[in-house]
Amino acid sequence: MDGSNNEMLIRSLLRAYHWMDESMQNGLIQAGHDPRTRTQTMILVNIASGVMRAAELARILGVSRQAIQQQINDLESEGIILQVPDPEDRRAHRILFSEKGAQLMQAALAGLAAAEGLLADRLGADNLQSMKTTLTRDWGPLLGEVRAPGRKRSVN
Repeated sequence: MDGSNNEMLIRSLLRAYHWMDESMQNGLIQAGHDPRTRTQTMILVNIASGVMRAAELARILGVSRQAIQQQINDLESEGIILQVPDPEDRRAHRILFSEKGAQLMQAALAGLAAAEGLLADRLGADNLQSMKTTLTRDWGPLLGEVRAPGRKRSVN
């Protein structure tokens, strides 16, 4: 990323996300796995972080429950995840990695760790830690109260 302060923050964040996702995809390919779509990687990274319900995934990603369920069904048909009954809520299912999915995520997380190591080398470990700290802080309530019709919101 260039040192310019004229670029909109959202564009910088999107470019950084793209860089990390492409690095993770390269890690998957190098480990012998097929690349995943960006939507799938967002879902898989959230599952790896402990999100186990489709409704929670939909809220976090700001998409409909139906859209998430379609992606979950696709990942399940590929043998990457399992949907099992939730012992705490009979109406819900928990989403877990299959053995194949656990291997895929191990490769994905190794790719992400390698990307972070490269960023630490290129940007400096202190700068990387500062960036991670800043991005994980609570940014407070959203600006404004107006919600676009039909648009889901997620800020967590």
